[in-house]
Amino acid sequence: MLSLKARLAAGAAILSAGTILTALTLYLGLNEVAQRLDAAVTSETRVARYSTLSTQAATFLVVASEAVQTGMTAQTRMDRITPVTDQLRRTFTQLHRDVEQAVFAARSLGVDAQSRYGTQSLGLARMEALLGATLSGLAEDTDDTDRLRAHIDTFAAGLDSLLSQAVNTELLFRNNIMTGIGDLRLQLTRIALAIVAATLLAVAVFYLGLIRPQFNRLDRLRRAATQIGQGDFDVALPVSRLDEIGQLSAETNRMARALLARREDVQAQWDRLNDTIAQRTEALRSANAALEEIDDKRRRFFADISHELRTPLTVILMEAQIGKTGSPDPAAAFATIEARAARLNRRIDDLLRLARSDTGQLALDPDRVMLCDLTEDVASEVQAEVDNAGMTLNMDAMPDVAVYCDRNWVRQVLVSLLRNSIRHARAGRHIHVSPELGDDHAGVSVTDNGGGIPAKDQASVFDRFSQGNSATANEGFGVGLALAHWVITEQNGSITLTSPVPVEQALGDAPGTKIAVCLPRHNT
Repeated sequence: MLSLKARLAAGAAILSAGTILTALTLYLGLNEVAQRLDAAVTSETRVARYSTLSTQAATFLVVASEAVQTGMTAQTRMDRITPVTDQLRRTFTQLHRDVEQAVFAARSLGVDAQSRYGTQSLGLARMEALLGATLSGLAEDTDDTDRLRAHIDTFAAGLDSLLSQAVNTELLFRNNIMTGIGDLRLQLTRIALAIVAATLLAVAVFYLGLIRPQFNRLDRLRRAATQIGQGDFDVALPVSRLDEIGQLSAETNRMARALLARREDVQAQWDRLNDTIAQRTEALRSANAALEEIDDKRRRFFADISHELRTPLTVILMEAQIGKTGSPDPAAAFATIEARAARLNRRIDDLLRLARSDTGQLALDPDRVMLCDLTEDVASEVQAEVDNAGMTLNMDAMPDVAVYCDRNWVRQVLVSLLRNSIRHARAGRHIHVSPELGDDHAGVSVTDNGGGIPAKDQASVFDRFSQGNSATANEGFGVGLALAHWVITEQNGSITLTSPVPVEQALGDAPGTKIAVCLPRHNT
């Protein structure tokens, strides 16, 4: 099987041969036309010489007739016509030379053409013979005018016939040459058209049979290279020939298979690595989640305990300062200090229980608690703080219902809510505590006349360490509501926030905030 180089070289050789053939045909045709044009020009030259010969012959007849009419002697007549005779002889000599050249040039035209040109020499010879006979007659030493004129008339008649024949023959030769040129042109035109058709056919065969199929194969190679460059190694180029492009296609297929195998191997290794990373990540995530849960419980516990321990200590310090300055009722102050110390002791007990527990969570001890007793304890605990803030605490009468909860923790939640109102709604001067009753729950609500809580902050007020954007936001530790929410929900209760307060429940013109705490009823 020929290689692509050999086939391209063969096609180029065929096209080159066609080009050379065309050039050779044009050269030979133009050369033939040039030869025929030269023959036509030579024929025109001979016609011109025959015209010159006719003019000279006419001059000869005039001079000879004048010499005869004037009765010149033979010698005088000959002297008189000699110059004209010499011109005639020179013209004959040139015509003989032209005929010889024409016969020589007609070799390419064949023997018949040479014979036709050779007959011209016979005509010239006859004209020369006629001239010689006329000169011999005029050279006779006689005074017979009629005889002399008879020689002149014979020359005139014979030369005119021979000259006309010679000119007609030359014109015929010229016309034949021009006709031959026309035929040759037509023949060359046909040959040129045939060569053009053959060339177009060869080019079409060369392009359609060789070039375009190779372009198609190269296009497939280009698309395959683009496909491989984009990471798609599923390439299967046809290898129908074992030429250069076929070999390149085979190598491309081999390369694509090798890259595909390599990619599959790398992908398998990558999948194993990802699985390993995923396993390790999941293990780390689980470990981090466990640590975060432990840390969250630890931080929540210490934050809640810190908040819870801070309150009784603050009261104890305040009562101690009052007693130091001279309290009018020392017994009451010491009773308050004793109560707060007992509460602080309870919280320390909670801390110790938590330290000894396995879960790390605060322990709740729910029991039957009367709602009226619970709110009375809350009011007595915060009344002093309300008075110091210049505020008024209005508490509705509580129904005689019992709830199921941890008394100390719920009490602390309610105290924390009231202290939040004291801290954040002091300008409103009013706090209202009212009962919240339902079929299976009971509780209280704390309403103030403060600036309220923006809607965008309400969703996060029960989150740990969340503090709003109010001017008093940084006065606390941000764990009171979070602790309250946890304590209440852990006992199957609910704590809700409303801000601004509905108009029918509002304590003034300020938006205000209402927080309701509900606990399960104790049914006995």
